[in-house]
Amino acid sequence: MAIKKNETEAAEVKAEAVAAEKKPVARKTAAAKKTAAKPEEKTTARKAPAEKKAAAEKPAEKKTAPVKAEPEESVMIQYGAKEAVIKDVVAAAVEAYQAAHKGVEVKTVNVYVKPEENAAYYVVNGDDSEGNNKIELF
Repeated sequence: MAIKKNETEAAEVKAEAVAAEKKPVARKTAAAKKTAAKPEEKTTARKAPAEKKAAAEKPAEKKTAPVKAEPEESVMIQYGAKEAVIKDVVAAAVEAYQAAHKGVEVKTVNVYVKPEENAAYYVVNGDDSEGNNKIELF
């Protein structure tokens, strides 16, 4: 029985030695996992800003607002049975001024309509042309 006892003790010693060897290995493995996990986290953290930069570098799609068509405008003066279109009156005032003043650039035009006189008076660039600024309306 002494032999069996010695064999049993030897087996227990081996089991303890194996268990002792396994524990540090297990601890080293866990430590290795933690160490291995940290670089991955850092790598992931480093990748995230790069991904954000890549996303920021992509040009954003430009949304264009629908272009609204300008309404056609027309202003008329009616006096009795007669009628005049304001655009035509303004164009006539500019033509009359340019005919009297060759080479002068027209910057501003003010037109004063007096239907009771059947006339419009204009002032171009602040110049009333010394009273020669009358246009017949109708």
